Parts: sequence; C-alpha cells; structure tokens
Amino acid sequence: MTRPADAPGTLFVVSTPIGNMGDFSFRAVEVLRSVALVLAEDTRHSRPLLDRYEIPTPLASYHEHNEAKMTPKLVERLLAGDDLALITDAGTPLLSDPGHRLVRSAIEAGIRIAPVPGASAVLAALVASGLDAERFTFVGFLPRKGRERSAALGAIVSSPLTAVLYEGPGRVATTLHQLAELAPGRHACVARELTKQFEEIRRGTVESLEAYYTETPPRGEVVIVVAGASAPVVDESALQREAHGLRARGMSVRDVAVELAKRGASRNVAYRIAREADAEDRKSEMDVDD
Repeated sequence: MTRPADAPGTLFVVSTPIGNMGDFSFRAVEVLRSVALVLAEDTRHSRPLLDRYEIPTPLASYHEHNEAKMTPKLVERLLAGDDLALITDAGTPLLSDPGHRLVRSAIEAGIRIAPVPGASAVLAALVASGLDAERFTFVGFLPRKGRERSAALGAIVSSPLTAVLYEGPGRVATTLHQLAELAPGRHACVARELTKQFEEIRRGTVESLEAYYTETPPRGEVVIVVAGASAPVVDESALQREAHGLRARGMSVRDVAVELAKRGASRNVAYRIAREADAEDRKSEMDVDD
C-alpha cells in the first residue's frame, strides 16, 4: 500500500547486535536501508555495522548531549514524511541509552513508532542465569553512591522479582559485596561480554561471585542478575487461630482477611482462611443451638 504524499513518516526503533555481528535481523537491515536517516549514539561505532551489511543510509549523531537540540528538527522531518531509524551502540535503544525524548515527542506529534526487536543484553543474561524469568525488573545502572544507591540496592533485595542490572566492570565486586551484606546467600549470575568471543556466565551466591571477581576483576560489559526475595513461610495453623479470634471480636470476613494479609499471608490465602473461619464459626453456633 502506497503512503499518501502528505502522510508523516515513521520512527523505527531498531535493535542492533550486542556483540556478535550475526545477531542482526533481516528486517533490521531492510529498515536501515530504506529510511532517510539513521540516528546513532556514536556514528564511529555504528558505521562498521552499516558497512558490513552494505547499508548506505546517512548517519547522524543523536545522544544525551544533543538530543534536546536535535529532537524538534527530527520531528519536523518525520512530519514532512521522512522515515527515520533510531539505533544505539549495542542492543535496544532507550534501555539505559538515549531516545526517550525523541520517541515521546514523536508520539505527541502523532507519528507512528515501529519497534524492530533484536538482541538484548537484559534478556540474554536473564535467560542464561537459571533464575526465575517469569517476572523480573530491569534496574539499569545503579547510582554510584549515597542514599540513592542504598535505596536502589534495598529495593532489589526486598523485591520478590528477579532483578537485572548493568554494572561497570570496576564496580562489580563492590556491588556484589553490598548485595551480600543485605541479602546473604542470595543467588545471582554475572554475565560478561555476552555473545562476544570471551563471553562468560557465572552463577552462584552473591558471596561466591564477590570472591571470584575480587580475585579476578572482570573486563568488558557486565550484566548482573539477582534472584528475588523468597516469600516468607506462612504458618496456616496460626493464621486459622488468629482468624477465629478476630471473628470472635466481631470483625467481618473482609477485615479478618486484611489483618491476616498484614501478618504475611497472600491475599488469596488470607481470604480463604477468613471465609473458612467464618463458615466453621457459623456451623459451631448452629450446632450449639440444636
């Protein structure tokens, strides 16, 4: 279908390889060949990739230092009908990389955003970690120091979700040490140089990984995956006794469930025990009347 001459262009958000050049999709190559301009975080880094796949499209720098100035002009080009592609040095744009300002501005201008998925260090590390991949949170780079860093680490160790974070190689052992102080025995994985020649994936407790990387400082790009906090073990017998006591004080089933949830029961378990206690108490009352 031919696009109307006065229709705006499309902003393609294109994932690029994180190491192995073979991890570049056919669609990504076709898109980069077809657009009017490719926006790259560092044109010197991206040019070899485009050259390898014989992509002659012009490159322009788009990074945190010029995005405020560049964004309005790029939106004008999109509104005028040009298709543009946004890439980053490696992986998927916007994940700890520039691009959010342009995507947000394009959306507000009514421009179509087309994601072209591909390699992702976050997902590669997660699926190789052996940790729960059903539910996870991406943390990005931690604050380097101060209360913000302490708060971020505290949130990681208290969350039931698997956490995936980026870390500079020089701070890996320190980060693992801080995690070990907050959550001793917690399982984790350190994935280094993913898809590259010297790819390394190590799994263990935060203490064992800290010991290894203290003795063997890592090089290259690093992703740390941290297991979520285990759910507390709930004593259902104790909760059942508590539920009967609360019902005897005249509390409703709903209020009993709320109180049980405060004591560590999940919402579903709390309501089940509250309803069971209510039914048992009513049956006891009927038996006494008989």
